Amino acid sequence: MILPENKIVVLFDGVCNLCNAAVDYIIKHDKKELFIFAALTSETGKTILENHKIDPIKTDSIVYYNPKKDAIAIKAEAAVQIAKQLSGIASLLPFFSFIPLKWQNSIYDFVAKNRYNWFGKKESCRLPSPAELKRFL
Repeated sequence: MILPENKIVVLFDGVCNLCNAAVDYIIKHDKKELFIFAALTSETGKTILENHKIDPIKTDSIVYYNPKKDAIAIKAEAAVQIAKQLSGIASLLPFFSFIPLKWQNSIYDFVAKNRYNWFGKKESCRLPSPAELKRFL
């Protein structure tokens, strides 16, 4: 699998309405067009998870993957890594890094556990618009 080294891959739950809204937010506030996207269940997503020994059955969270550094982050750490590169209110998220990661992930897990009930889900994975197509793997 060949990925552009100058981009960061964001893996997401393609049927989750909250996750899709997060992707929309990232696209809108990613002024440098640094991020590209793939569903966790896509071939790209499966390969990245497998290469980093992350169990796809146990991981339904957002995943940050920097191919240039071969760096990966999941859950709250992924959200912070993404937010560091964005404009808008999300750029404030890294200021909460003083909160222990265990607590951040507990909050993340609580929201993730309830996301379908609170925000709903789609019948199938998101299809990018023609304008977004170049940003999806």
